[in-house]
Amino acid sequence: MRNNRGYQPRVEKKDAHRINNLIRVPEVRLVGENVEPGVYKTSQALQMAEGFELDLVEISPNAEPPVCKIMDYKKFLYEQKKRDKLLKAKSTQIVVKEIRFGPQTDEHDYEFKRKNAEKFLKEGSKLKAFVFFKGRSIIYKDQGQILLLRLATDLEEYGKVEAMPVLEGKRMIMFIAPKKKK
Repeated sequence: MRNNRGYQPRVEKKDAHRINNLIRVPEVRLVGENVEPGVYKTSQALQMAEGFELDLVEISPNAEPPVCKIMDYKKFLYEQKKRDKLLKAKSTQIVVKEIRFGPQTDEHDYEFKRKNAEKFLKEGSKLKAFVFFKGRSIIYKDQGQILLLRLATDLEEYGKVEAMPVLEGKRMIMFIAPKKKK
């Protein structure tokens, strides 16, 4: 028996819309520029599209009868890709930065981590601050909570607390979101 590891069958790339002779319904509702909107026989709509030297594109296949438009299909796909790229560029990615403390973090370490947290919030990243309890140090969970609340008050001008400290297993977690820039 042959080993098929890594083998992937070739998949035909299918267009998102049916165009021209791939439209297999007897009638279509036609819309578009330089066209009288209405219901036409598919063959008649195809002839009209050929007359304009454009494509007949099925826009809404689930409608009754399906809605088609006479347009340049390649140009339509190009415009759609351009629009999608623009929308993607406008959307913002939310970055979550983590800062880890121990229940008995000393003053210098705390200050160092607070400065980093401040920097993250100024950059616009969300902050996930947590206290990790190793072994039996879980008995100091009140110290962990005090530490996180102290961090929240120190970072008050840069961000607002999204979720108060919550104990999940061996971690006490708190989220801080950056304040909107004016």
